Amino acid sequence: MQSPTVRRIVGPTILLASGNYFDFLAPEESTFTIEDIATGLSNVCRFAGQCSRFYSVAQHSVIVSHHVPPAFAFAGLMHDAAEAFIGDVTKPLKDILPDYRALEERVERAVLGRFGLPHKMPPEVKEIDVVMLATEQKQLMRNRDDWNYTRGRQALDIPIPPMGPREAKAMFLAQFADLTTTLATAPAETEKPETGEAGR
Repeated sequence: MQSPTVRRIVGPTILLASGNYFDFLAPEESTFTIEDIATGLSNVCRFAGQCSRFYSVAQHSVIVSHHVPPAFAFAGLMHDAAEAFIGDVTKPLKDILPDYRALEERVERAVLGRFGLPHKMPPEVKEIDVVMLATEQKQLMRNRDDWNYTRGRQALDIPIPPMGPREAKAMFLAQFADLTTTLATAPAETEKPETGEAGR
Protein backbone atom coordinates (compact mmCIF):
# COMPACT_ATOMS: atom_id res chain seq x y z
CA MET A 1 0.00 0.00 0.00
CA GLN A 2 1.35 3.42 -0.96
CA SER A 3 2.18 5.88 1.77
CA PRO A 4 0.22 9.17 1.81
CA THR A 5 3.40 11.01 0.86
CA VAL A 6 4.03 8.92 -2.23
CA ARG A 7 0.42 9.12 -3.31
CA ARG A 8 0.45 12.87 -2.85
CA ILE A 9 3.29 13.45 -5.30
CA VAL A 10 1.98 11.18 -8.07
CA GLY A 11 0.14 13.05 -10.79
CA PRO A 12 -0.05 16.76 -11.64
CA THR A 13 1.74 18.18 -8.61
CA ILE A 14 4.67 20.56 -8.20
CA LEU A 15 7.06 20.84 -5.27
CA LEU A 16 7.01 24.26 -3.63
CA ALA A 17 9.79 26.19 -1.93
CA SER A 18 8.22 25.39 1.45
CA GLY A 19 8.48 21.67 0.79
CA ASN A 20 4.74 21.30 0.27
CA TYR A 21 3.17 20.00 -2.91
CA PHE A 22 0.66 21.90 -5.01
CA ASP A 23 -1.89 19.63 -6.66
CA PHE A 24 -3.42 21.04 -9.83
CA LEU A 25 -6.35 18.64 -9.55
CA ALA A 26 -7.06 19.71 -5.97
CA PRO A 27 -5.71 23.25 -5.51
CA GLU A 28 -8.28 23.89 -2.78
CA GLU A 29 -6.73 21.14 -0.67
CA SER A 30 -3.11 22.09 -1.32
CA THR A 31 -0.92 23.61 1.38
CA PHE A 32 1.04 26.71 0.39
CA THR A 33 2.39 29.82 2.06
CA ILE A 34 2.75 33.47 1.15
CA GLU A 35 6.49 32.76 0.88
CA ASP A 36 5.73 30.16 -1.81
CA ILE A 37 3.74 32.77 -3.70
CA ALA A 38 6.44 35.43 -3.32
CA THR A 39 9.13 32.97 -4.44
CA GLY A 40 7.21 31.93 -7.52
CA LEU A 41 6.17 35.43 -8.57
CA SER A 42 9.65 36.85 -8.07
CA ASN A 43 11.16 34.21 -10.36
CA VAL A 44 8.55 34.49 -13.14
CA CYS A 45 9.29 37.07 -15.81
CA ARG A 46 6.49 39.00 -17.46
CA PHE A 47 5.96 38.90 -21.25
CA ALA A 48 7.24 35.30 -21.46
CA GLY A 49 10.68 36.78 -20.82
CA GLN A 50 10.58 38.72 -24.10
CA CYS A 51 11.32 42.09 -22.53
CA SER A 52 14.48 44.17 -22.50
CA ARG A 53 15.44 42.99 -19.01
CA PHE A 54 14.15 40.72 -16.30
CA TYR A 55 10.88 42.03 -14.87
CA SER A 56 9.09 39.81 -12.39
CA VAL A 57 5.40 39.35 -11.72
CA ALA A 58 6.19 40.14 -8.07
CA GLN A 59 7.53 43.60 -8.97
CA HIS A 60 4.55 44.20 -11.25
CA SER A 61 2.16 43.20 -8.46
CA VAL A 62 3.70 45.58 -5.94
CA ILE A 63 3.51 48.47 -8.40
CA VAL A 64 -0.16 47.70 -9.09
CA SER A 65 -0.87 47.70 -5.36
CA HIS A 66 0.67 51.16 -5.07
CA HIS A 67 -1.48 52.68 -7.82
CA VAL A 68 -4.96 51.41 -7.05
CA PRO A 69 -7.15 53.19 -4.48
CA PRO A 70 -5.95 52.20 -0.98
CA ALA A 71 -9.04 50.08 -0.35
CA PHE A 72 -7.97 47.78 -3.20
CA ALA A 73 -4.23 47.66 -2.47
CA PHE A 74 -4.30 44.11 -1.09
CA ALA A 75 -6.29 42.83 -4.07
CA GLY A 76 -3.84 44.66 -6.33
CA LEU A 77 -0.89 42.95 -4.69
CA MET A 78 -2.46 39.50 -4.95
CA HIS A 79 -4.20 39.76 -8.32
CA ASP A 80 -1.62 37.54 -10.06
CA ALA A 81 -0.88 35.28 -7.07
CA ALA A 82 -1.97 32.13 -8.92
CA GLU A 83 0.87 32.68 -11.39
CA ALA A 84 3.25 31.54 -8.65
CA PHE A 85 2.02 28.04 -9.49
CA ILE A 86 0.80 28.18 -13.09
CA GLY A 87 3.27 30.70 -14.51
CA ASP A 88 2.60 33.87 -16.48
CA VAL A 89 1.08 32.55 -19.69
CA THR A 90 0.69 35.32 -22.27
CA LYS A 91 -2.85 36.46 -23.04
CA PRO A 92 -2.71 35.52 -26.77
CA LEU A 93 -1.74 31.97 -25.80
CA LYS A 94 -4.43 31.76 -23.11
CA ASP A 95 -7.03 32.78 -25.69
CA ILE A 96 -6.41 29.59 -27.71
CA LEU A 97 -6.14 27.24 -24.74
CA PRO A 98 -9.63 26.78 -23.23
CA ASP A 99 -8.44 23.92 -21.01
CA TYR A 100 -5.77 26.17 -19.55
CA ARG A 101 -8.36 28.90 -18.92
CA ALA A 102 -10.44 26.45 -16.88
CA LEU A 103 -7.42 25.35 -14.85
CA GLU A 104 -6.34 28.94 -14.31
CA GLU A 105 -9.76 29.89 -12.99
CA ARG A 106 -9.82 26.98 -10.53
CA VAL A 107 -6.32 27.74 -9.22
CA GLU A 108 -7.15 31.45 -8.94
CA ARG A 109 -10.27 30.67 -6.92
CA ALA A 110 -8.30 28.46 -4.55
CA VAL A 111 -5.36 30.83 -4.10
CA LEU A 112 -7.30 34.08 -3.79
CA GLY A 113 -9.92 32.45 -1.59
CA ARG A 114 -7.21 31.34 0.82
CA PHE A 115 -6.46 35.03 1.44
CA GLY A 116 -10.08 36.12 1.65
CA LEU A 117 -10.22 37.65 -1.81
CA PRO A 118 -12.90 37.16 -4.47
CA HIS A 119 -12.03 35.36 -7.67
CA LYS A 120 -13.22 38.30 -9.76
CA MET A 121 -10.93 41.27 -9.25
CA PRO A 122 -12.49 44.71 -8.66
CA PRO A 123 -12.67 46.95 -11.75
CA GLU A 124 -10.19 49.33 -10.09
CA VAL A 125 -7.54 46.59 -10.05
CA LYS A 126 -8.29 45.43 -13.59
CA GLU A 127 -7.97 48.98 -14.89
CA ILE A 128 -4.59 49.64 -13.29
CA ASP A 129 -3.41 46.23 -14.51
CA VAL A 130 -4.12 47.35 -18.08
CA VAL A 131 -2.56 50.76 -17.48
CA MET A 132 0.54 48.98 -16.17
CA LEU A 133 0.65 46.90 -19.35
CA ALA A 134 0.82 50.13 -21.35
CA THR A 135 3.49 51.45 -18.98
CA GLU A 136 5.54 48.26 -19.24
CA GLN A 137 5.29 48.19 -23.02
CA LYS A 138 6.62 51.73 -23.18
CA GLN A 139 9.59 51.04 -20.91
CA LEU A 140 10.44 47.38 -21.46
CA MET A 141 9.46 46.43 -25.01
CA ARG A 142 11.18 47.23 -28.28
CA ASN A 143 8.22 48.51 -30.31
CA ARG A 144 5.28 50.82 -29.70
CA ASP A 145 2.56 48.95 -31.55
CA ASP A 146 -1.01 49.95 -30.80
CA TRP A 147 -2.26 46.98 -28.76
CA ASN A 148 -6.05 46.55 -28.69
CA TYR A 149 -5.96 45.61 -25.03
CA THR A 150 -4.32 48.87 -23.93
CA ARG A 151 -5.91 51.24 -26.45
CA GLY A 152 -6.94 54.52 -24.87
CA ARG A 153 -4.87 53.98 -21.72
CA GLN A 154 -2.19 56.48 -20.80
CA ALA A 155 1.03 54.95 -19.48
CA LEU A 156 1.95 55.95 -15.95
CA ASP A 157 4.78 58.44 -15.60
CA ILE A 158 6.75 56.27 -13.20
CA PRO A 159 10.13 54.54 -13.37
CA ILE A 160 10.30 50.75 -13.41
CA PRO A 161 13.70 50.15 -11.83
CA PRO A 162 15.74 47.02 -12.60
CA MET A 163 15.15 44.47 -9.87
CA GLY A 164 16.29 40.89 -9.43
CA PRO A 165 14.23 38.05 -7.95
CA ARG A 166 15.62 38.32 -4.42
CA GLU A 167 14.83 42.03 -4.11
CA ALA A 168 11.41 41.60 -5.73
CA LYS A 169 10.52 38.79 -3.33
CA ALA A 170 11.53 40.89 -0.32
CA MET A 171 9.54 43.86 -1.59
CA PHE A 172 6.47 41.69 -2.22
CA LEU A 173 6.60 40.16 1.27
CA ALA A 174 7.13 43.57 2.88
CA GLN A 175 4.09 44.96 1.06
CA PHE A 176 2.07 41.90 2.07
CA ALA A 177 3.05 42.33 5.72
CA ASP A 178 2.25 46.04 5.64
CA LEU A 179 -1.16 45.57 4.01
CA THR A 180 -2.25 42.63 6.16
CA THR A 181 -1.24 44.54 9.30
CA THR A 182 -3.28 47.50 8.09
CA LEU A 183 -6.28 45.28 7.38
CA ALA A 184 -6.00 43.62 10.79
CA THR A 185 -5.92 46.93 12.66
CA ALA A 186 -8.54 48.76 10.60
CA PRO A 187 -11.71 49.53 12.58
CA ALA A 188 -14.65 47.38 11.61
CA GLU A 189 -17.53 49.12 9.91
CA THR A 190 -20.39 49.69 12.28
CA GLU A 191 -23.76 48.49 11.15
CA LYS A 192 -26.14 51.32 10.48
CA PRO A 193 -29.44 51.17 12.34
CA GLU A 194 -32.57 50.55 10.35
CA THR A 195 -34.53 53.63 9.40
CA GLY A 196 -38.05 54.32 8.33
CA GLU A 197 -39.30 54.57 4.79
CA ALA A 198 -37.65 57.96 4.23
CA GLY A 199 -34.23 56.54 5.00
CA ARG A 200 -34.49 53.55 2.70
